[in-house]
Amino acid sequence: MQDIQTRKNANLLKSLTHPCFNDCGGKNTRIHLPVAPSCNIQCNYCLRKYECVNESRPGVTAQLLTPEDALERFLEARKRLGKIDVAGIAGPGDALAEFDRVRRTFTLIRKADGGAAFCLSTNGLLLPRYAADIAALGVSHVTVTVNAASPREGRRIYRYVRYEGKNYAGAEGAGILLENQYEGISRLRDLGIVTKVNIVMLKGVNDAVIPGIVAKVKEAGADMTNIMQLIPVPGTIFEHIPMVSNAELTETRKQCESLLPQMYHCRQCRADAAGTLDEDISFQLTAGEGCDKTSLLEEEGLAVAGGDSGRETPPLFFAAASKNGIAVDQHFGHASAFYIYQYKNGKVEFIEKRDVSRYCRGRENCGRNAAEWREDDFRGILETLGDCDGVIAMRIGEVPRRRLAEQDIRFFMTYDYVTDAVKEFGKTFAGEMIHA
Repeated sequence: MQDIQTRKNANLLKSLTHPCFNDCGGKNTRIHLPVAPSCNIQCNYCLRKYECVNESRPGVTAQLLTPEDALERFLEARKRLGKIDVAGIAGPGDALAEFDRVRRTFTLIRKADGGAAFCLSTNGLLLPRYAADIAALGVSHVTVTVNAASPREGRRIYRYVRYEGKNYAGAEGAGILLENQYEGISRLRDLGIVTKVNIVMLKGVNDAVIPGIVAKVKEAGADMTNIMQLIPVPGTIFEHIPMVSNAELTETRKQCESLLPQMYHCRQCRADAAGTLDEDISFQLTAGEGCDKTSLLEEEGLAVAGGDSGRETPPLFFAAASKNGIAVDQHFGHASAFYIYQYKNGKVEFIEKRDVSRYCRGRENCGRNAAEWREDDFRGILETLGDCDGVIAMRIGEVPRRRLAEQDIRFFMTYDYVTDAVKEFGKTFAGEMIHA
């Protein structure tokens, strides 16, 4: 027992430099290594993609890596960043569905770097089977996604669960998953591993039972929970379920704080994220890979099919949420500056950088009492971007999206190079103007 407590204390100490377990760890570096493509459950909100860098959400990556490729990516990121505090595996499928790839990846990295902490994310279906192996690899932190308190809710969330070579649907499948999740969390507790439980807040599905989920995972041995907004994904069963508001999310987190510590700073990172939470360099590590949206005609500024069709169009102006003007790499509410670009007849030109007050600064201005403050900030953003035709960001909440639409400003969601994004959306927008 003493050895387990000693291990737990050592792992808790590592939480101080783990940005996903400590809201003061935003300056610490992490890398997600996308070596686990397979998954053994199908969530009704999930669609895994890994062929193109055009989305930013969990389960998405620009490419899949072998363990050897993952080591190269780790070393390249360490060279750019100086050090890597945490190496993690978060998919794009389930980390335990192909555990041999996880084992090989962590083994290679440990030989190359003795200081990086290890973590992984899993749906928990195979956690009882692999908990001891996870501990033996030196993994200090595990995140388990648990979205239901009982099979009754789970049957609405999971289309199927594949376990021991057989598919289970409905309440039966959800029951198997939940039983293994809670057993797995208990085993992690007994092994001294720090455990966080992610809960996707699904409006009208599980939002009312989330305090019950938190109570159950606390009983099982979880150390904290991270209640997250659903990111509606086209092509999924839940594509039409709306995101809960920031106020609803914050209120639920506050309700659960008396049970377990809550995470307020989650960015719902991609499976290939790298760098700090505020400065992600994953784009630099995959430059030139993934999808190629630029044709020779576009490079020469000529018309392309479905775009400007050779006709002269008025210039269009786009505001991109970007940390450095290179990539569209920020949520609308997190942006403290927007980079303004002009698009005309296939050509993109940088105009200027405009500073703004961030719309969302964390828990202190996401509740009901901060509505007036947030309105003042948003009014300033509207004034700053009022002459733009479109805004491009990684994500946006429903309220600011609606307010932009009221000012006839279109919103485009992507994770891409700024110039490529402006070119793509400018071409689309110009084509709509021509055919209107």
